[in-house]
Amino acid sequence: MFASPLSRRAVLAGTAAAALAVGVALPARAAQSRSYRWRNVVIGGTGFITGVLFHPSVRGLAYARTDIGGAYRWDDRRARWVPLLDHIGWDDWNLLGVEAMAVDAAHPDRVYLAVGTYSQPWAGNGAVLRSEDRGASWRRTDLGVKLGANEDGRGTGERLLVDPRDSDTLWLGTRHDGLLKSADRGTTWAPVEGFPVTPSATGQGITLLVAAGRAVYAGWGDGGSASLYRTLDGSTWGAVPGQPSGAAARVPIRAAYDRHTRELYVTYADAPGPNGQTDGSVHKLDTRDGRWTEVTPVAPDGSADTFGYGGVAVDARRPGTVVVSTNNRWAAVDTLYRSTDGGRSWRSLKDSAVLDVSETPYLKWGEKQPKFGWWIQALAVDPYDSRHVVYGTGATLYGTRDLTHWAPQIRGLEETSVRQLISPPAGPAHLISGCGDIGVLYHDRLTASPSRGMATNPVFGTATGLAQAARRPAYVVRAGWGDHGNGAWSEDGGRTWAPFAAQPALAKDAPGPIATNADGTALLWSFVHGDGTKHPAHRSADNGGTWSEVPTFPKGAMPVADPVDPTLLYAYDTDTGTLFASTDSGRTFTARATGLPSGDSQFKVVAAPGRSGDLWLSAKWNGLYRSTDGGGSFTKVESCWASYTLGFGKAADGASYPAIYQVGSTEAITAVYRSDDEAKSWVRINDDAHQWGWIGETITGDPRVYGRVYLATNGRGIQYGEPV
Repeated sequence: MFASPLSRRAVLAGTAAAALAVGVALPARAAQSRSYRWRNVVIGGTGFITGVLFHPSVRGLAYARTDIGGAYRWDDRRARWVPLLDHIGWDDWNLLGVEAMAVDAAHPDRVYLAVGTYSQPWAGNGAVLRSEDRGASWRRTDLGVKLGANEDGRGTGERLLVDPRDSDTLWLGTRHDGLLKSADRGTTWAPVEGFPVTPSATGQGITLLVAAGRAVYAGWGDGGSASLYRTLDGSTWGAVPGQPSGAAARVPIRAAYDRHTRELYVTYADAPGPNGQTDGSVHKLDTRDGRWTEVTPVAPDGSADTFGYGGVAVDARRPGTVVVSTNNRWAAVDTLYRSTDGGRSWRSLKDSAVLDVSETPYLKWGEKQPKFGWWIQALAVDPYDSRHVVYGTGATLYGTRDLTHWAPQIRGLEETSVRQLISPPAGPAHLISGCGDIGVLYHDRLTASPSRGMATNPVFGTATGLAQAARRPAYVVRAGWGDHGNGAWSEDGGRTWAPFAAQPALAKDAPGPIATNADGTALLWSFVHGDGTKHPAHRSADNGGTWSEVPTFPKGAMPVADPVDPTLLYAYDTDTGTLFASTDSGRTFTARATGLPSGDSQFKVVAAPGRSGDLWLSAKWNGLYRSTDGGGSFTKVESCWASYTLGFGKAADGASYPAIYQVGSTEAITAVYRSDDEAKSWVRINDDAHQWGWIGETITGDPRVYGRVYLATNGRGIQYGEPV
């Protein structure tokens, strides 16, 4: 899943030694300043589903985890997923990545999550969340170690486990800090002394924990003489005898136990995945006599057909029935293999699959037929329905009830990382969005996945730029990462597209933000490499047919068009804190205001709609600034001390200025605010139950509906709020 931490602030205290031995209650809900109803703009999935877990004792109860977008509980009555971590706030954004989850077979209301998105030094430490009411409320224990829910290995097995002997005992496998244990249901944690291997600072550490009867098995991903360890008594750990070796069994990915036959199935690969796997295998261990048997459905050929094995699930109702998935199999496309005889023979479920993606048509990716899937590591069989199988991909969660017909089982689960938002002033669509991984979407309805799917001609992966001509709203341009061109324009408000006839050479490797002037007669395209290297912008006056370099434009800056005057464009040089302006439709730029905040590439300039030269600068923790003279001078807005992103919507009744929406801080908390009086005062419009972690990318109001606001999140899709 595309994601960036975006904020490099370490947000949790602690050292990398052991876990904190203290439980921290989540804060009570703050009083809501204005009542708003918040919902997702429906896209349908779009992120990496890294784990699915059916509860073994309760029919219809299941949980899903994602790499950056939190965890969900399945509501069987409504047939949709319920988000469980939307209360995670700005300072705790790192906790929206879910490394692992666990349920207690003996206590159906208990659920546990190990959360922490990144293990780099700039990220905060991880935490364990524990709930006694199926995730309706949580208590939290901060850890002194880091987890990595959005790093390599995020699709391996659950690293969190309730001990099969004692519901009060939990195990947690970490990437870089060994095995932790709790004896009080996750309230306090301590390192397990005597675990036989030493983790590395850059490895995978423990890749899975699974119970097999009363024994606990741990997968090990850092190499060495063994990759699977176990304890039979809950205290002494040792390598499992006779286990497979070689490249195809280097990293244990997932494991599942058949309690009827007392066999443990393990999938292996030569890398943790989801990318980079070229070899893999499947083996089973008879826990009664210690005998290992290879049951690999199809071996990778080492040349054209390379892949690893990922998910594995056993049928709780039918002994010897098991399903496994391939992973990173791009040539022949990944599949699920199912066996009803303990792995002696297998059938590929892809070969007979009928895929129905009518509810989420973006899954076609511009083709006539969708793929069966990729990044398949999450896999589960319903313990109460043998023919109900689900598997996660890099973009959705497929499910079947008959092993033949498959459709996304994704309602309520939204994991898109959103980059740009436009709410047009006219036309059938109220929203156009630019997203990570799935390009640009035209939302003809907010309550259904876009009927046209993702924008094609060309198809993009991640969108880097999206702009609309203010005085000619039918004209829209977009930029992004594409295999067949990196820019396109539309004359029907973003419904259909035409690729630029040409593009600067930089566009292939460094597509950046793009702007069009007020009447759509000029384009300005900025270029930034993924490593942050900035390049000269280029201009086109013929819909991308030809381009010329603009040497006076500050390299890497985001171009901003004046919404009234087509000759005026602006750019903010974040390196020097200088506002540049062009009075000749983007041909040349000159410096205007200087001495403004500098040093952060995420400072944003936004032009107020319907007004020439009315500019607002969101300078993060440096606050909010305004210019009414086209950037000649700026005045600091005293009503807030931090502003991360800002946008405009329809004015309130009787007001002469558009409503302003921002993510920022007017007091102690970073939240979503609205102002109806030109930023003289603000009201908070989200609440403590709706925070969504890091939300500093973009926000915009609806120019046709007062009070409606669209908010981009980094893993919970597009949220939209309306007054109630």
